[in-house]
Amino acid sequence: MIWERSRATAAGVVVGLVLVAVGALLGRPDVAVLGAAPLVAGVWDWRRRPSTDPAVRLEASDEPPAAGSLRADIVTAAPADVLLGVRRGVRVLAEAWVRVDRTRRLPLVVHTVRTGPQEVAFVDVQGVGPGAASVSEPSAPASRSALVLPAPRPLGDLPLPPRLRGLTGAHESRRPGEGGGLRDVHPFSPGDRLRRIDWRVTARRAPDLHELYVRREHALAEAVVVLVVDSRDDVGPDPMTWRGSTPAKPEDPTSLDLARQAAASAAQGFLDLGDRVGLDDLGALRRPLPPGGGRRQLDRIRHALALTRPEGDPLRRLRAPQIPSGALVLLFSTFLDDEAALVASVWRRAGHRVIAVDVLPTLRERQLGERERLAMRLIRMAREDRLAELVDLDVELVTWRDQPHIALASLARRAQRRAGASR
Repeated sequence: MIWERSRATAAGVVVGLVLVAVGALLGRPDVAVLGAAPLVAGVWDWRRRPSTDPAVRLEASDEPPAAGSLRADIVTAAPADVLLGVRRGVRVLAEAWVRVDRTRRLPLVVHTVRTGPQEVAFVDVQGVGPGAASVSEPSAPASRSALVLPAPRPLGDLPLPPRLRGLTGAHESRRPGEGGGLRDVHPFSPGDRLRRIDWRVTARRAPDLHELYVRREHALAEAVVVLVVDSRDDVGPDPMTWRGSTPAKPEDPTSLDLARQAAASAAQGFLDLGDRVGLDDLGALRRPLPPGGGRRQLDRIRHALALTRPEGDPLRRLRAPQIPSGALVLLFSTFLDDEAALVASVWRRAGHRVIAVDVLPTLRERQLGERERLAMRLIRMAREDRLAELVDLDVELVTWRDQPHIALASLARRAQRRAGASR
């Protein structure tokens, strides 16, 4: 870098020379003295200009990450003060004059509503010499990428698949076993445990104890849930950004941000109940995350969700992804084309309970022109017809942008009213 004389110092030196010259020509020593001060100060500070260049870098912060926040440390190395600029995209976050004694570390916290891989910020510095007499060229911008995991939101009651699997879990099945509610009282037979004998019923039905009666219970089982995210679309609330020429605003969550949050929330809710949850991506031909349980499975799902993104042209599958037998399927999509609706209908015809979660953001159409309004009307009509066909196929619909916990609780109660549901 090259240190240059600042404009203010250059102007001061020029004014000082003029005053000294005018004082000498007119014989006015007082005027010459007024010009000597900025002249001497400018020359002296210019001779003291630094010889090394300032540098800046972004390092990982020691502070624990928080939901919706990106943290990093700005490390500046400079022989003098610097002008620090922080920007994110085209938006300037901060500009400050920072005093530096060789090295200084400053914390940086950026709030975001977006998820997935993204840049924390771009930071550059410009050195300022003693007395602000000299300035350096701006340094190359330093940046640091981060992976923002979706933050789950609490949900209430959740729907269950038609059939439960496994020998353990938190849900009562129709199979005889242990841990659930009372199934019936039955005469003692080989294989029954002695601790299951109901002495009150035995005393009432067989006072002479010629026959023993045992209490039989329902077995507890677990649900298998597969979350399917449609990553082919990542659209914001402004339809003018859908063409891709203009990016969505950083403060606007996109459809994929809503899908990540919705899938993470559902995963947390089912895993807290002891169920097994898996993850698949409708927009990528990669190995799905098999169903599993526990806290580590939630971490794996959140990390995989953060990595989902559109990859090139929208993918058209030759067949729908394979789903485990008897699993509940939650499909998170905008349903702007027929692909997601097609695979949902295939799963429903195969006997799975399918819940379509609409993650299209609330659209802003006030700034659209007449042609754009007509195009959006056609898109909306086609999308509504697509969703109506899914409802006719008994695919249940939930809109995430409204109040999803109420809709999911309603679906859970609806399943309980069905004869033999969730058993």
